[in-house]
Amino acid sequence: MSKLTWALAALLALLPPAATAASRAEVEVQFQRWIAGDIAAEAKRNGISDTTLKAAFNSVSLDWELPDLVPPGSTPPRQQDQSQAEFSSPGAYFAENRLQGLAATGRSLSAQHAATLRSIEATYGVPGEIVVAIWGRESGFGRAKLPHPAIEVLATKAFMSTRKEMFRSELIAALHMIEGGDISAAQMMGSWAGALGQPQFLPSSYLKYAVDFDGDGRRDIWNSVPDSLASIANYLAQEGWQRGRDWGFEVDIPAGVSCAQEGPDLAKPISAWASSGIGRVSGRPFPDQELRADGMMLVPAGRHGPEFIVTPNFYVIKQYNNSDLYALFIGNLADRIAYGSGAFQATWGNVGKMLRSDVLAMQKALVAQGYDVGTVDGLAGYKTRRSLGDWQAKSGLQPTCFPDASLKARLK
Repeated sequence: MSKLTWALAALLALLPPAATAASRAEVEVQFQRWIAGDIAAEAKRNGISDTTLKAAFNSVSLDWELPDLVPPGSTPPRQQDQSQAEFSSPGAYFAENRLQGLAATGRSLSAQHAATLRSIEATYGVPGEIVVAIWGRESGFGRAKLPHPAIEVLATKAFMSTRKEMFRSELIAALHMIEGGDISAAQMMGSWAGALGQPQFLPSSYLKYAVDFDGDGRRDIWNSVPDSLASIANYLAQEGWQRGRDWGFEVDIPAGVSCAQEGPDLAKPISAWASSGIGRVSGRPFPDQELRADGMMLVPAGRHGPEFIVTPNFYVIKQYNNSDLYALFIGNLADRIAYGSGAFQATWGNVGKMLRSDVLAMQKALVAQGYDVGTVDGLAGYKTRRSLGDWQAKSGLQPTCFPDASLKARLK
């Protein structure tokens, strides 16, 4: 802020807060008061200097165009379980044209940066194709525009969003980046959610995982490809990536093998899965080193879509973005980049027809019968899928391990 603006904000901090819904101008006054009072105090307790605070909040104002805002005095939106929109089919996530385009660019850039990727894999143990796939998915290989001043986004969301505490923590982390000389406030550009640079790290992830791989003395995930790629690899390595292992394999699960065996808590040697009749859709055997290691069944659409045996590395990818479909997207894209492979062999069935409220009702019914469905939230996670498969088998039905309309009347 300018000296005048900073002094005004400091004065506003002494005024009483508004008690009711306010106009945008009034909310802006509250925002400036909050920065000069609450945030400045917390920042100073965390070792942030006045110089950094003034540089960071110079001319910062609320960005009213961001999603998920809850202005002071208004009520947060309440999830409407009974009117939740229908799920979309997982197949929409794997748009073939997009994957083909990312794979083609990914192969070209992998060749261009081959020496860097070899050095990164030697250092962190993460294959280059996995790193490049995440790079492509997150920022279009660093080509995506990052139009938002990160401090403004983080401050707005910390002040009035549905996840204020999380963004408040990220705002303090961003101030640490400025204080430490990693980047200036003016140069810290990011996404509408406050994610930074080519790897799309939140500030706390930057502080924990970003590395200087090009040796210029800066951890520059905005302009340095080596720093960006190595930071992605360091993230995965620190989260437990197992060197020398794949992410997983598309498989065919015979009808006689229950689909209600999925989940990271039901791991067993891949050789045991193979002995039960599960094989790769490619027809090739599982690699010898994988047979001796643990794997887990994954059926994200139940029997209505591709089926997988995944390794612990799949769940490491999920640490980057906690979504089965995201991790499968990265795995498939990485295979396309490394081996020229294509889409998953099995097609995604038309499973996007259930209301969230219907799935919620099924979960409650399963819980009442003693099943563990995980979080009762209307989302068909692996515990819900396998519980449903167990219930189907005990009810004399062919297990599909996925909620559908035909089960609504039977599962009450």
